[in-house]
Amino acid sequence: MWLQALEASHRADKLQRDLLRYVGPDCGASSWEPPVDVFETADGVLLRFALPGIRARDIEIRLERTMITVSAHRPLQVSDAQARIRRIEIPHGRFVRRIALSGPPLELVGSSHEDGCLEIRLRRTPLDQVGT
Repeated sequence: MWLQALEASHRADKLQRDLLRYVGPDCGASSWEPPVDVFETADGVLLRFALPGIRARDIEIRLERTMITVSAHRPLQVSDAQARIRRIEIPHGRFVRRIALSGPPLELVGSSHEDGCLEIRLRRTPLDQVGT
């Protein structure tokens, strides 16, 4: 059942990514979405985002009942001011990545940022603690 929910969520996320494109320079605009691996663990969920070139202090994580949102800005990094751009394949600019959550409520246990990957651990909230 959980695998089917994850597959449906993945398809919905892919459709959203396919439809989401850069819409302008305002602060709410999003120009890319990082790939993410989602693993179900014994007590919750583990998410691993590929975020090359993004500092940990620039990443915002927001957990809601049915969704987790990760956002930041990856600047275009050119070490030589005289360089002419011939090709840009590594995404840059603002991103917002939303992952739908289902099942029991989850709480943020912790996050770590190492080697360009953000790892977020979520734990299921015991039913006797829901709403307290």
